[in-house]
Amino acid sequence: MPALLAVVTHEPSCLAGLLGEAWEEAGIELRIFSPYRDVADLPTDLDPFAGLVVLGGHMSANSADSYPWLNPTIALLAEAVRREIPTLGVCLGHQLLACALGGAVDVNELGTRIGLTSVVLTEAGRQDPLLASTDARRATHWNGDVVTRLPAGAVRLATAPDGTVQAARFGARAWGVQFHPEVTESIFREWAAEYPGRDDLDILGDAIARAADELRTTWAPLALRFAAQMTPAHHSSTT
Repeated sequence: MPALLAVVTHEPSCLAGLLGEAWEEAGIELRIFSPYRDVADLPTDLDPFAGLVVLGGHMSANSADSYPWLNPTIALLAEAVRREIPTLGVCLGHQLLACALGGAVDVNELGTRIGLTSVVLTEAGRQDPLLASTDARRATHWNGDVVTRLPAGAVRLATAPDGTVQAARFGARAWGVQFHPEVTESIFREWAAEYPGRDDLDILGDAIARAADELRTTWAPLALRFAAQMTPAHHSSTT
């Protein structure tokens, strides 16, 4: 049987995109959960799953009072890390992962980051099984919050030019990325259509369109490296 990957989404336009395409091409079956539609639509048992992915959303990791599925998602992430189930958090998912383990998230004092920005690996990142060979490459961003304090034991793997954390390893098999390796031009333009008040989004979308081959070449391998961490059914003896 193919490996089964649990993918948690937070809104209709935040999809697995490029990463999902790479996983499906590798023969991995995606099981999509949408707790924003029904708070109960989260995995109740991680045993069937070879991995867990939590994607992005417009809400803050600190806004569980307004978005009641966030705390159950945080608990799910904590369980996955404890059991060493391969886990990947993207943008909001990255922030929720940090919160699950005792880190902190806040508004980026430098403002919302949208568009292509360089991602530079740390020394640890250059040796990391997911992020090796991506140094000084660009990634798509759309975020207003950032992880301001990593949990104890977490390893900073990449930064933006302004020094904000862009990737971290949170455990033996848990990673978070602040940027959006999954985003395609069509996903970005859908977000832009939902986001009033900026007149540069078409220009930023055009830049992402021109960089499509670069982004796929850079970030599709991340999906495959994550897949390599998975087994057809990852069970932990610590359950």
